Amino acid sequence: MVKHIILWTLKDELSAEEKEQVKRGIKEGLEGLAGKIPGMIDIKVNINGLASSNADLMLDSTFESEEALKGYAVHPEHVAVADGKVRPYTKIRSCLDFEI
Repeated sequence: MVKHIILWTLKDELSAEEKEQVKRGIKEGLEGLAGKIPGMIDIKVNINGLASSNADLMLDSTFESEEALKGYAVHPEHVAVADGKVRPYTKIRSCLDFEI
């Protein structure tokens, strides 16, 4: 199995209220992919980081294999969420993929 962990930092120009809306939208969009992506075992988005955090939200997802993760990356429903709810609002994306 493969873990796919992403940390995002939202753009500075977003107000606190906008950031909360964006985080909820990302969570809703990505968690809504559960059961729709072949090989995806689990997907969770945490939007409630502590004040000590230096990222705004985290994706924690699990896939059957590296091939399943590659399929997720180009799956049309994932691309739609990434292009519509994530990329326009994020300034930093850090990723760690690893076998478990």
